[in-house]
Amino acid sequence: MNVPFLDLKRQYEQIRTEAEQNVSDVLQSTGYIGGKYVREFEQACEGYLGISHAHGCSNGTDALVLALRACGVRPGDEVITTPFTFFATAEAVASIGAVPVFVDVRESDYNIDPDLIEAAISDKTKAVLPVHIFGAPCDMDKINGIAKAHGLYVIEDAAQAFGSGYKERKAGALGDIGCFSFYPTKNLGGCGDGGMVVTDDERLSTALLAFKEHGAGMNGAKTKGWLEGVEELPETDEKQTELYNPYKYFNYLIGYNSRLDALQTAVLSVKLKHLDEYNSNRSRIAAKYMNALTEKVIRPKYGNDIMPCWHQFVIRSSFKKELCAYLSENGIGNGTFYPVPLHKQKAFDKTNARISGQNGSLPMAERLAAETVCLPVFPEMTEEEVNAVIDTVNRFYAERA
Repeated sequence: MNVPFLDLKRQYEQIRTEAEQNVSDVLQSTGYIGGKYVREFEQACEGYLGISHAHGCSNGTDALVLALRACGVRPGDEVITTPFTFFATAEAVASIGAVPVFVDVRESDYNIDPDLIEAAISDKTKAVLPVHIFGAPCDMDKINGIAKAHGLYVIEDAAQAFGSGYKERKAGALGDIGCFSFYPTKNLGGCGDGGMVVTDDERLSTALLAFKEHGAGMNGAKTKGWLEGVEELPETDEKQTELYNPYKYFNYLIGYNSRLDALQTAVLSVKLKHLDEYNSNRSRIAAKYMNALTEKVIRPKYGNDIMPCWHQFVIRSSFKKELCAYLSENGIGNGTFYPVPLHKQKAFDKTNARISGQNGSLPMAERLAAETVCLPVFPEMTEEEVNAVIDTVNRFYAERA
């Protein structure tokens, strides 16, 4: 049988009535930018994540850029991160003139190895940017401990981890700022691009608001004061109304236009109510894979304190190319995330990135890139489809015996 790698239509059909009614409500309100729909969704995310401030933005990449800027990362500063992730993680660092410093990952869970972070710290290091890859949180106690000892910010790339848990807390609420993506394929996905930055820090929250809206108004003035030591609050005789805010025309920083559209929140607010159910279904599928796949398949290993949301179920195979071809030939959707580790990408070289490793090599990241294969794990999969994936993988290995 054919098993898709992902089928968003199934989820849409389940929420169609409520989602389309919400979209219609937004359209009829003509409140497309900001407003109550966005704020209600942000408040729902604050409650779900157990955090004080959640601010929607245009996409997950913007979320990272906003977080870096809010933490005062400047050109020439260094940010320690993983090479085994989507390009946007390090791209965000480089895009503001800072330098990504790549540290190797752990074999067990594919996440950044906290035992290697301290050796990568220099007098230019400003922040650590761990990625909860494939929806499994990093070892955040160790990472936070190292960062605190060296006066560094911790910015979580939780783009793939909405709903994941670490010691009874939610991913994204474990460092100074958490960054999320609502790209349609994510566990909490919209009907287009979208993102979010979250924090418990009032000052960082103000800075995030400033940078996401052109460095303007009170938030811009306060943030400029914090970052540059110059605070000049705007003065105007004009009155602020529901539709007009005169302070928006006083700009204090070079920021961005990065807002989450109300139409996106119309869909996301419906899906958020079902997210735990979606993630539970993913966990059920992952548990079956863990138990039923042949022992020849190398599985990820997570600690007891980790509750993955299983954005992807990623195995390792020394026959990666052959396995992917076999799965495709037998109608089983599959993916290869990520075939090129970031320190090997042509976009990065010695002028705009640094490798914290021996001889310019990060062996575990390179090995994972050569071996990892993603199996279908979307929440609407049927038992028959899950069994088909298992049977096909096991048959591949049996035929190679």
